[in-house]
Amino acid sequence: MNLSLSTTLRSSFGDAVERTRKALAEQGFGVLTEIDMKATLKAKLGEDLEDYVILGACNPPLAHRAVTVDRQIGLLLPCNVVVRVDPDDAESVIVDAMNPEIMVRVADEDGLREVADEATAKLRAAIASLGEG
Repeated sequence: MNLSLSTTLRSSFGDAVERTRKALAEQGFGVLTEIDMKATLKAKLGEDLEDYVILGACNPPLAHRAVTVDRQIGLLLPCNVVVRVDPDDAESVIVDAMNPEIMVRVADEDGLREVADEATAKLRAAIASLGEG
């Protein structure tokens, strides 16, 4: 099982973040949180990092179904989506979405399978659409 659903884009970092937000929205995900790792690590530790943003994406109907099955599943929500410059190729931006299969494996609740499958399909569609741009 892969940890993420991923694609690599040849675009600017800002463009990749905007395209990712739009692709997620088209699949019913809103971005609840945004963590700028580059700025945070610089401010808190004085460390440099390539552009790296974590988007906390949530599809409310899917989240509701998941917490209805297992209230503790909120520990694995929202679905994190990372947009980051490839440290080995500054012209490439990698988009990684958390694989919802992890939710099923960690929680070991049969009722989560259908929710995870639907979330996976939506996240795969969002990631695939980025390659079309």
